[in-house]
Order: sequence, then C-alpha cells, then structure tokens
Amino acid sequence: MKRHLVCLSHTPLKGHVDPLPEVVAEVGDAVAQLRAEVERFEPELVVLFAPDHYNGFFLDLMPQFCLGVAAQSVGDFASRPGPLDVPRALAEACAEAVVADGIDLAVSWRMQVDHGFAQPLEELTGALDRHPVLPLFINSVAPPLVDFRRAREFGAAVGRFLRNLDQRVLVVGSGGLSHNPPVPQLRSAAPDVAERIIAGRNPTPEARQARQARTIAAARAFAAGSNELRALNPDWDRRFMRDIETRDWSALDAYRNDAISADGGASAHEVKTWVAAAAAFDAATAGAGALRRRYYRAIPEWVAGFGAISSAP
Repeated sequence: MKRHLVCLSHTPLKGHVDPLPEVVAEVGDAVAQLRAEVERFEPELVVLFAPDHYNGFFLDLMPQFCLGVAAQSVGDFASRPGPLDVPRALAEACAEAVVADGIDLAVSWRMQVDHGFAQPLEELTGALDRHPVLPLFINSVAPPLVDFRRAREFGAAVGRFLRNLDQRVLVVGSGGLSHNPPVPQLRSAAPDVAERIIAGRNPTPEARQARQARTIAAARAFAAGSNELRALNPDWDRRFMRDIETRDWSALDAYRNDAISADGGASAHEVKTWVAAAAAFDAATAGAGALRRRYYRAIPEWVAGFGAISSAP
C-alpha cells in the first residue's frame, strides 16, 4: 500500500518536565517503532495535520483550516527552527482541489508553525525537511471552533486529492489527547496577554522564553498535584482512540465541542487533527488498511494523555 497513517500526541514539555525515566523510555520506544515503520515505508510526501498554540496563527485573522504553500518552524521549546520542504506546485493543486470539493480552505505563502508541526516531523523522520511536506493547520484553540464532522470532511477532501497521487504518502495527525494547559482565552485575558494572542508574531527571544517558562512552571505544579488545571481523562482518551481505530465516523460526528472541552479539556480539540488525518487516509485508500493503537499513557508531567495510532505496516 502506498499510504501510511500515524496519529501521535505531541508535547513541548519533553526534556523540561519529564515523568519517571522508565516512562520516558517507554514513550521513546513507542516513537522509535513508529519511526522505524516510517523509514521502511520511505515516504515521498508527508501530509501533516497539526494545530498551533498562538505561535503562528493569531486572532487578528484565525482561519479554521489553512494549507501552507511555504512554511517555517519558529523553533519554540526544543523544536528546531527552519523551513519545511513544501512542494509549492503540489500544495497549490491540493488547495484548489480541496476548495473545489466544498471546503473553505485558507492558503498561506508564509506559514509559521510551532512544535505541533515540528515535533512529529523530527520524531518520525529525523528532520524538518527530510521529506516534502504539505502542512495543514486546524484551529484548535480559538473559538468559534469547527466540530469533528467538519474536520472529517476536510480530511476526506484532502484524501480524495491524494487518491490518484502516484507517490508513497505518509499522513500524520499531531496533537491531543485530553489536556488543558494554560492557553489563554481572549474573554478572560489581561490586556497584554490579549494583545499577544491577537497579534503576537515574531516575539523577542526574551518574550518567548518567558512564555515557555510559565508553561513549564504550570506543568511542574500540575505534576505535583495542583488542581488549577483540569485533570487528564484516560477514559475519554481511550474511547476517542477506539473510535478512530475503528473509523466509527457516526460516533465521531456525534462528539460536540462543549462536551470535548468538558471531558477532555480545552486543548483536547487538537484531536481534530487525528480525525482529519484518519479521514484523509480512509479516503485515499478507499477504506482499505487496518488501524491499530500503538501506545497510550496519561502523563501528568507533560499535561497530556499521550497516545499513538498507526495503520498496519
């Protein structure tokens, strides 16, 4: 089969607030197995669905879906800065096909991406630019948010574009699972924070470091038992992963945004990247190919339910 799927959690806290060494090793082993599968697959193109955390997309203009015709990693936390290898003609063709398929897709010729894009590229391929990549952003933090159904329709439109592409394509969904980190909301933000999430592009190194330090401090407090952040929800994580694994589209379409926030946390909306990626794989393969859960653990130190699903190698 010329299509392979990996859905994988990301966290900016690796190396900053780590769980016990055996848990770090366990996650490392799971990621290493996925990377080995990707290397054996030898992708000629990576189609990457990922969110942003007010590092590349801001409230001055927040699209629900955006395709980067050119993209640059900002290098937040431990992720590398630098350009992604975006094949422009193919990206333009994908955008035209997806819009013609009924999806209101934005296009960026200067997309900035953060660890949500960079981490899976680095962990699964070893570099930002080892393979050509189509970077596909899904808004997961700024209301109003699309629902699972619309994320599925977006992914399916991308998958129909991929169906006749004569290349080995790795489809990746990056994000989730349950987590509720201290991402600011406009309605409750102080004026300086509100300005940062409205128009905070290209902060100074000092400003970026200060923001990252606040996130690390919140994670340390959460891991120590602070209840200021919503608890992780392994039951919700496992139910969602089961619905993805079985591609139960009717069950996934029935998820409601308010319930996702209540049960999984405000940032659990990142799993819409998994929904879109699985739908793209499903459409690109006409439903062929089994999916299976590869890893799951609730990891408070990383403020995340951490999991992985992939297609059978």
